[in-house]
Amino acid sequence: MADAGKRRVCYYYEPEIGNYYYGQGNAMKPHRVRMTHSLLEGYGLLHRMRVLRPIPASNRDLLRFHSDDYIAFLRSATPDRHLDADILRRFNMSDDCPVFYGLFDYCQSYAGASVCAARELNRGRADIAINWSGGLHHAKRSEASGFCYVNDIVLAILKLLEVHKIYGILFPPLNSLSFLFHSSFSVPLKLISERSIIPQLPTAMIGRDSLLLLARVLYVDIDIHHGDGVEEAFYLTDRVMTVSFHKFGDYFPGTGHIGDIGYGKGQHYAINVPLDEGIDDESYHYVFKPIMEKVMEAFRPDAVVLQCGADSLSGDRLGCFNLSIKGHSDCIRYMRSFNVPLLLLGGGGYTLRNVARCWCYETGVALGVELDDEMPDHEYIGYFGPEFTIHAVPSNMENKNSRRSLDATKVKLLETLSSLQHAPSVQFHEQPTSMDTDQAISSFNSSFLDIVIWKFTDVDPNKDDEVCKEWESLKNTTLTRSELKFLFSLPTVATFALTFSGLQI
Repeated sequence: MADAGKRRVCYYYEPEIGNYYYGQGNAMKPHRVRMTHSLLEGYGLLHRMRVLRPIPASNRDLLRFHSDDYIAFLRSATPDRHLDADILRRFNMSDDCPVFYGLFDYCQSYAGASVCAARELNRGRADIAINWSGGLHHAKRSEASGFCYVNDIVLAILKLLEVHKIYGILFPPLNSLSFLFHSSFSVPLKLISERSIIPQLPTAMIGRDSLLLLARVLYVDIDIHHGDGVEEAFYLTDRVMTVSFHKFGDYFPGTGHIGDIGYGKGQHYAINVPLDEGIDDESYHYVFKPIMEKVMEAFRPDAVVLQCGADSLSGDRLGCFNLSIKGHSDCIRYMRSFNVPLLLLGGGGYTLRNVARCWCYETGVALGVELDDEMPDHEYIGYFGPEFTIHAVPSNMENKNSRRSLDATKVKLLETLSSLQHAPSVQFHEQPTSMDTDQAISSFNSSFLDIVIWKFTDVDPNKDDEVCKEWESLKNTTLTRSELKFLFSLPTVATFALTFSGLQI
């Protein structure tokens, strides 16, 4: 697939992230994010994207997924405080997930960066957003797991799900909203599920021949470990598809069987690709690309979240795959080529120099910049000797993934994807109403004022150049009430699609 060129990239980095310390002997080292940042600076990549400092995740952000007693525990826990053994067991605090100094600040930092990144994508201010401190995919609603305390990925996906698209047609003449809103739709109660609350929308929001599409988010996980926390969070919904490529068998966390495909409304929306140790670039992409091509075709997501765990690289301290940095980054390059809003997150990765190499190179992929193999001088150059190169040579370990086993996995999963209904959407029932312009505008409360023109078509530039300029000026901008009135008064025939963000789902 041909790539669609340059992208607007924003990158979130908290300078204090490298100061957090899980403890002696623990494999998780937040310092790897600081090393990555230094390497990005050395390659001059920071000047090619917007570098932003994240806002720490608020209590409200964290409670959108996590339980209040678990968050209260994380907030109050310190190594100096005596902690009851039963409480530690209840929240699964262990050697992998110890209580360390600054624990809650750390959680707020990496989770806040992912939520901020998702918000930038929602607002149309970036095509790709990056948070290498995030991607902690094992955390559950009420417990820590596998070095992960707060599941920033789930929080970011919930933020991305706040976007709604309304498609319709404008007909001339439209000097008021009364024509557009002579019929409208309401939300049927059956759409309110146990796991999400669909708000009752104002009747003025949707007019004749219009359709509200709830946002769909695709989650892709290339960490060597199964993305169990994210899959579990969205196992019952068709609005989020989770796809995980991971080592399966006697390996943490022990989940991710190929037969685990979701349940209820979410059936067929969880895809698990179990792999064996030693998989190399060629074998990995033999399954990755056809499966992801089918996923994109069938699910057609509005945004993609890609967890880029670097423990699937060759030589990882805790891993057993044999991917090169180029092979790993080709997953990012492939998903980038679909030109869908993309959130890149970190994840596992325990050989620090290779993690920094990988995420630096993948930042270059996001920017469309090919990096020189010879590494520039930077603060942590001593970690990368004696080669001092961005790429590391894979090992000669045995690839235990036979072509026959990969074919069987691929065929089974493509069959599962073939049973998907394409692009799930919500059709609203018609309900007659009458409303003039001011009434219609006043029905948009503050949560509906963050409106972006998603796309426009069917405007003939040869016939009405001024109108085209007006449409172009509104594209990808937030509208005021007066601009909203103007939009509906344009004297032209145009298909439009509005994206409403800020709705709480």
